[in-house]
Amino acid sequence: MKLSKLIGAATLLALAVLCPLLAQAQAPAQTKPYAFNVLNQRTLAITAEYWNPILTYVSKKSGVPLELKLAKNSREGNLIAEKGGYDFLYTNHFFTPERDKLGFQVIARPVGPGLQAQIVVPSDSPIRSLQELEGKDVGFVSMDGFSGYYIPYDALLRAKVKVKVIITGNQESSVAQLKVGKIAAAGVNGLILERYARREGFAYRSLWTSPLYPDLCIMAHKRVPADKMAAVQAAFAGMDKDPVGVKILEAAAGVVKANSALGFVTSEDRDYDSYRAFFKSTLVNKK
Repeated sequence: MKLSKLIGAATLLALAVLCPLLAQAQAPAQTKPYAFNVLNQRTLAITAEYWNPILTYVSKKSGVPLELKLAKNSREGNLIAEKGGYDFLYTNHFFTPERDKLGFQVIARPVGPGLQAQIVVPSDSPIRSLQELEGKDVGFVSMDGFSGYYIPYDALLRAKVKVKVIITGNQESSVAQLKVGKIAAAGVNGLILERYARREGFAYRSLWTSPLYPDLCIMAHKRVPADKMAAVQAAFAGMDKDPVGVKILEAAAGVVKANSALGFVTSEDRDYDSYRAFFKSTLVNKK
């Protein structure tokens, strides 16, 4: 074979190898989904059933791919978030003085007046006051839960009632343990309790109810580009105005047995100043 033909063959072979590589290099890189963590309030199965359709909708509407990432419990999820493992959070655990500095920004919250913490007992319990809980087992979600630990435990400390703290892992687990008699009372988010009770046929009585606080919120990490953050915020806030979004919200309401409107509104950091004020005055963790 002549030298010119050998060179030509070699050139063609090189092009055959390089062209696909060049095409791959010029093709847009696949967008990695943004990790979206939801605070452990319910079982993982119910949380996924509730949130996955919502995040699929928001991803499509905003053009920002979101992927649900759940931890085994709220403490594990918070530790991952503290290390920057999530891009978005649905939580109310990040307003402590330490976590407030980590760079998560409030962008939206659920519609509705907010949440109230409660200390509750079964409806047939002989216990009628906080003082009667002295020395008894009381369930709390975790030691960094706001409505499921800080607020109700602060109330017990102010009432000078000493209880045995039982950590349950999530809000619904607290109520489930209360239902079967494993604990005497539970400190819980009143809205989660109400929906669980409706779904499971559980009758309860409140011994104490807190003032109203803003509900859990959707937060974005500071590394999320501003345009993507704004697109996600707009998609959440517009969900209850879009027929497709409304159907998804109605299905979500059925999952948790909600009897009130679901949806999201835009929100900002200053809306949660009542949390920061609470942490400045709470008796929890103070000697």
